Amino acid sequence: MTILVIGATGRVGRNVVEQLVKRGASVRILTRDPSKARFPAGVELAQGDLLDIDALRAAFIGVDAFFLLNAVTGDEFTQALITLNIAREAGVDRVVYLSVIHADRFVNVPHFAVKSGAERMIEQMGFSATILRPSYFMDNEHMIKDVIFDHGVYPMPIGSKGIAMVDARDIAEVAAIELVRRADAPGKLPIETINLVGPDTLTGSDVAAIWSDVLGRPVAYGDDDPSAFEQNMANFMPKWTAYEMRLMAERYVSDGMVPEAGDVDRLTSILDRPLHSYRTFASELASGEAATRV
Repeated sequence: MTILVIGATGRVGRNVVEQLVKRGASVRILTRDPSKARFPAGVELAQGDLLDIDALRAAFIGVDAFFLLNAVTGDEFTQALITLNIAREAGVDRVVYLSVIHADRFVNVPHFAVKSGAERMIEQMGFSATILRPSYFMDNEHMIKDVIFDHGVYPMPIGSKGIAMVDARDIAEVAAIELVRRADAPGKLPIETINLVGPDTLTGSDVAAIWSDVLGRPVAYGDDDPSAFEQNMANFMPKWTAYEMRLMAERYVSDGMVPEAGDVDRLTSILDRPLHSYRTFASELASGEAATRV
């Protein structure tokens, strides 16, 4: 069994690779720069990207199933559709696609709309697919940890409707389980959609209270206005990306990211263990940060 992992160098992708290796799969990753890739022994490295047609065709040779994680870029939709077409051309019809929760509802947010479109293409092109729809990643908090630790403010405008944040480790393990299940299946399995959420639905004030407990000092919630958030994001990412993050934050505030009935129980059953909680994640992040500052 050979599984191609596309998007392997981020927090989710690296964990997917590790989980697949643990399950005895042969893993190939597509990467622009193999010299910078750090993966377990035995992982095969294929050089290229999703707009390099020759490299993409070569990467799919001998593959049984693939994991598709597209970065949020201006040409994300083009990359997704090219990859799906090349996969079908190669006869690889088993895929686990990383979408986003409420992709079909938050259609004014560009990367949500892109993922909704890719979901439709997967269905129309006849793939045997598991579509994973994660909520907000707990791991995104690495980007704002200095604001939390140094200024005592939780700056993400996530509102009061609640968000069931999910740990990248849970996302990756579900992805690996589904990849192996589809690759091993004797025939084509129907499309399934799985919401990936955390065990707790938290508001901005809830998250600030958790950080106050974890750090042993007050941490305040910023506010629900995404304007300052957009301005801060524009300091280290393209302005169009910062604006897209603002649009997403506006939907956090207006709609939240609330699980559907049965989501948590379904994930617990798939993983055969409890989900990682935000409090546990925050404690781990704080311990790691304290260690680096000693």
